[in-house]
Amino acid sequence: MVDYPKKLDQIFQKLQQNGATPIIVGGFVRDSILKIASKDIDMEVYGIKSFESLESILSEFGDVNSVGKSFGVSKLNYAGLDLDFSLPRKDNKISSGHKGFDVEIDPTLDFKTASSRRDFTINAIGYDTIKKIVIDPFNGVKDLEKKILRVVDKEKFIEDPLRVLRAVQFYARFNLRIDSKLFTLCEDMVKKNLLDELPKDRIFGELKKLLLKAKNPSLGFKLLKSIGGLKYLAPLDSFSNNIFEDILNHIDMMAKQRIDSEEIKLILILTTICYKFDSSQTSSFISNLTDDKKILREVMILNKSEFQESYTDSELYKLATKVNIEIFLIYQKVIHNNLDSELFNELKLRVKKLGILNNKAKPFIQGRDILEFGIKPSQQYKQILESAYEAQLNLEIKDKNEAKRWLKNYLSSRSLLFL
Repeated sequence: MVDYPKKLDQIFQKLQQNGATPIIVGGFVRDSILKIASKDIDMEVYGIKSFESLESILSEFGDVNSVGKSFGVSKLNYAGLDLDFSLPRKDNKISSGHKGFDVEIDPTLDFKTASSRRDFTINAIGYDTIKKIVIDPFNGVKDLEKKILRVVDKEKFIEDPLRVLRAVQFYARFNLRIDSKLFTLCEDMVKKNLLDELPKDRIFGELKKLLLKAKNPSLGFKLLKSIGGLKYLAPLDSFSNNIFEDILNHIDMMAKQRIDSEEIKLILILTTICYKFDSSQTSSFISNLTDDKKILREVMILNKSEFQESYTDSELYKLATKVNIEIFLIYQKVIHNNLDSELFNELKLRVKKLGILNNKAKPFIQGRDILEFGIKPSQQYKQILESAYEAQLNLEIKDKNEAKRWLKNYLSSRSLLFL
């Protein structure tokens, strides 16, 4: 049995009444067998005459979003679940590039034929929601038990070079052994530079799954190196074995940190990858992966921020203007794992007490305070505010009252205040 949300039975029964057989496919079936919770539920619907008929039935359960009739996929949000429904299809490679496929929707296909287009046997398992049975034409369940990653169809596999990176991240995520034929196939695809046709967003998509879902992402990097694929993650390919192993150890340590936000965790692991890089290498590495300027900015800031074993309060206030200190401390604790963890705990307590764990200190002096002294808004405001904030960070002023006295003296000394 595959344990799926029973509220879906209403949809399944309706499809059955219309002569259709809904089969849960892909990752949800695999993860259910492995006792891993999964939110993504994909279904292939067999025995239905047309895509329009499928849409008509599903529309009774909510708004249907057909992401592409050419791919035969409909999305439905039902009872808080994001569901993908598709019709069985064949994919035929007609030109280079990830879009160079001719997709042929064929409702008459049997499950084995439709599943032969999938990458690995562990992803070609289905669950018949009517008969309540697992359908496993390529022995994927057995491969899961043996913890082996095996290709479904060699000829179809090489049609999509992204599958090399999928092999890397599945290998690491599920701690599998890679079948020798699959290893040779991936190695050969890398040698032939087939991955060159992949846009960087697709490469980054697979890398993110490796970094965020694997307990030990280092396994994926080691496999990538062994098949010659590190050239796509330069400059990792240029380091000595010792430095490479050191980077991998730190990546695994960071992957094990408890971080609720996937966005923050991704930034931290990417920065950890770059911790031996100089600024130029870091910028190049991130830019080659993604055009997301926020990721580049955050990684660069963390990469350049120096760590001290002791800080004055003033130094901590200034540090908070450059980085989120909580994130900074997580990163530095992993990078400097030889230091006593109590050092980082004490630092965290201090910045919490100072109120700057996740934000910089709020300025005591604002524009309205200058206005109270009768000075009209001008370009001088910026300089005054910056000077006031600098004095605050230097602990020359410690509260609002001291700040107002400081401001009065500052304005007077510069002949801006006429007493």
